[in-house]
Amino acid sequence: MKLSIKEVEHIAWLARLDLTEEEKQLYAEQLSEILDYAARLDDIDTTHILPTASVLIESQSLREDEPRPGLSRDDLLKNAPETRDGQFKVPPVLGN
Repeated sequence: MKLSIKEVEHIAWLARLDLTEEEKQLYAEQLSEILDYAARLDDIDTTHILPTASVLIESQSLREDEPRPGLSRDDLLKNAPETRDGQFKVPPVLGN
């Protein structure tokens, strides 16, 4: 599928891109090649392939969700740029 420069300009407008004439020509060629490649998928016979919701194996091997001890407060706060009363100190969000 060959994209026109006008179509590339419309896509660029939607993406809020300001393209040079050289870029418009380059993107028209590149996007056309991408669309041609995607169109090749229509030629693949998928009549004997079941619809798939996920490519992951049905029985995922995840570990059991077991509680484990976390980091101590001192370990958590040691890399904080600023702390106060054992908590992270952050700039005010809603004024002073």
